[in-house]
Amino acid sequence: MTIASIALPRPATRIPLPLMVAAFCFLWASAFSVAKLAIADCPPLLLLTFRFLLAGVLMLGAAAINGVPLKLSRRDLLLFAALGIANQAAYLGHIGLKSISSGLSALVISANPVLTAVLAATFLDERITWRKVIGLLLGVGGVAYVVGSRLNGGVDHVTGIIFTLAALVSLVGGTILFKRFSPTGGLWVGNGVQSVSAGLAVLPFAFSFENVSDIVPTWHLFFAFAYLVLFVSVFAYLIWFHLLMVSGATAASSYHFIMPPLGMLFGWFLLGEHVALTDLIGIVPVAVGIYLVTRAAPASGILDTRNPDTRIANASARPDLGCCGHSN
Repeated sequence: MTIASIALPRPATRIPLPLMVAAFCFLWASAFSVAKLAIADCPPLLLLTFRFLLAGVLMLGAAAINGVPLKLSRRDLLLFAALGIANQAAYLGHIGLKSISSGLSALVISANPVLTAVLAATFLDERITWRKVIGLLLGVGGVAYVVGSRLNGGVDHVTGIIFTLAALVSLVGGTILFKRFSPTGGLWVGNGVQSVSAGLAVLPFAFSFENVSDIVPTWHLFFAFAYLVLFVSVFAYLIWFHLLMVSGATAASSYHFIMPPLGMLFGWFLLGEHVALTDLIGIVPVAVGIYLVTRAAPASGILDTRNPDTRIANASARPDLGCCGHSN
């Protein structure tokens, strides 16, 4: 199966789905460690505000330069703005990273498929079976085991874990919102609107609780900020929303399966974070649980049951969408 390139249309280069999934996993998992590098020199809310606003301007500007219509219907404009608040402004993982390791943050966020499966069964009519229930329990148990060992060892702080759990809920909420209402506007424009709305939502809190004078201009901050803007806020989110458009919420979320080992690897490589044996043990039930949750029961079980064939056909047939055959 192939899908259109993450690029503005004309010309369109087709990229294999596995390669796009691999790129998403790499970018998303690396974001935890890179963000922790950035917040060492910049308060987290200010970092998020500048990151979101710059990413939004870049995407809207790129769309305009390449002739992608910037006009959205009122419905899509409101939906993308709401998605920006849910997926980005309310994503409090950066604050959590002040007091927990990037590896633990990646592990907590990897529970995405577990929570998504529950909500998708409720709001999207995706099937949930006993196998999925067992998987949910294993996933939650694995995360709880690692979190408990980290707290008992004094490695991480409960406040950071709470903020990271809130980030997980916001990300899953945005996933369900996107699949439930399926905005039809182009993803370059739509993701640009999301980023701008997220930046504007965070801005008053950033300037109320943090000071610009606390920013330390270093090369580490510059490169980390540039990476977060271009590769995470722009490309990773574009890939993520494309994956949501061509598959069910549970199936798309299953790609977070690889985040714990990758996140811990990046934390070790970039930050010198210690990876304990309990971390590795905890990954096992999480991996098994996510596999059980996301494994297709019949083939239709991994797709949005609300006529997924039509969604995929529409996803491939919309040349006006500006990214991935649609246009995160």
